[in-house]
Amino acid sequence: MSTVDKSLRGLATAVLLPGFAGHTVPDWLPRAIEAGLGGVVLFGRNVADDGQVAELTSGLRAVRGELVVAIDEEGGDVTRLDAGRGSAVPGNYALSVADDVALTERVAGAVGARLADCGVTVNLAPPADLVLTLDDPANGVRSFGSDPHRAAAHVAAFVRGTQAAGVSACAKHFPGHGASTTDSHHNLAVLPRTDAELRAVELVPFASAVRAGVDLVMTGHLVVPEWGPLPATLNPVALRVLRDELGFTGTVISDALDMKAVCGPGGVAGLARAAVGALAAGVDALCVGSVLLTGAEVDQLADAVVAAVRSGRLPESRLAEAATRVAALHRRPAASAGVDAAAGAGGAAGVDPELGLRAARAAVRVRGELALAGPPLVVDMAVPPSMAAGDVPWGLGPHLAELVPGTQVLTTTGITAEQIAARAAGRPVVLVTRDAHRHDWVRGAVTALATIGLDLVHVETGVPGPDLGVAARVDTHGGARVCLRAAAERIAEATAPTV
Repeated sequence: MSTVDKSLRGLATAVLLPGFAGHTVPDWLPRAIEAGLGGVVLFGRNVADDGQVAELTSGLRAVRGELVVAIDEEGGDVTRLDAGRGSAVPGNYALSVADDVALTERVAGAVGARLADCGVTVNLAPPADLVLTLDDPANGVRSFGSDPHRAAAHVAAFVRGTQAAGVSACAKHFPGHGASTTDSHHNLAVLPRTDAELRAVELVPFASAVRAGVDLVMTGHLVVPEWGPLPATLNPVALRVLRDELGFTGTVISDALDMKAVCGPGGVAGLARAAVGALAAGVDALCVGSVLLTGAEVDQLADAVVAAVRSGRLPESRLAEAATRVAALHRRPAASAGVDAAAGAGGAAGVDPELGLRAARAAVRVRGELALAGPPLVVDMAVPPSMAAGDVPWGLGPHLAELVPGTQVLTTTGITAEQIAARAAGRPVVLVTRDAHRHDWVRGAVTALATIGLDLVHVETGVPGPDLGVAARVDTHGGARVCLRAAAERIAEATAPTV
């Protein structure tokens, strides 16, 4: 292999960020890191606890110090460090409801400090998407609400807090998922928005992130019809808007390229096509983290990029530019003196476990008169989580059972109002839902129970949808462990003691 070929292969490898399985370094990964791999993306499958993650990242950096280690630690419904128990901090929607920008910055700083202690260098957060339709299946409470200017203030605060801890933040998913009714993990999403609407609404939080100095922006697999038929990840028009109009000079990273919206059903070949297309459009770092690749398949992706350069489909100068921007992520300054690591997110020694709970309490909203005559039957109406969130523990029942002795708990994936009433046998009922408006069986059961005349409370842990007729309602604005705990506290305070 010629010197030129070696250089080209090194550039192709330097833009890849794959995932891997397990809590230890797999056999193929050190060789890829030695060959110049840009970085890795960690998921819940890689996490046992903070100490294990720190040991894992230390092992990776023992191969080569300059390695990007990224993770999706949004807080709230999307957590990797706390995937086994639920997040110790509320998510974006709850923070926007609390609407304390300093609190958002402190929460982000705590998460960032925890990640830094674990050896993570990039947090693929915050989402800068908005909630523009209740039918959005992908983001919901991951977003800082529907008001672009309020969201912009909190996005900037999250960026500042994260990066003050010495960890790079990433605003995602450009140009914004909020108006979509399609989950791009499964299908290509077409935004029903004009260019003018995007600039007036969706791009506002992204512009705020850029002004705050965000290190990365992640592209979404989203088609804007006025920008052409290609999704933003593969669309040079989208990248020009981000670079030339919003003034972003940092690293552009793709959303996961194994998502059906861009790679189709083509396996590694589909990934390779998406990788080349994304680089040609102006993306720098290629996230292939959610798929489990072998070392041979990572080599195939690098080979495909090299072949694209040799054939003229991808200018070598574009690939070199991308590799340079990925390498720049290693030069983020260390944590500033103003970051209080002791105000962390919970789960690591020496952090403040109350910070997230205080934030979650500030986001709880109660409608109607919250009062229960005695220990209730809690019905946790479980629905499938989004692909981004994954299977993280959820449910109010265990929290309320701890706080109110005599509470009974039922977790169900399908039940009728009549069955719930029979199970309650005259007890008060607490119905716990996640985006009830999006699930017919949940909405139907809640609506029917509201007409029976039970002592009834509806707790909604997703984006608050329409009133379903229950006299007392609690909105947590997120399904994180701390959000559920905060709601349980409010209900416990309103429950008559047993005699």
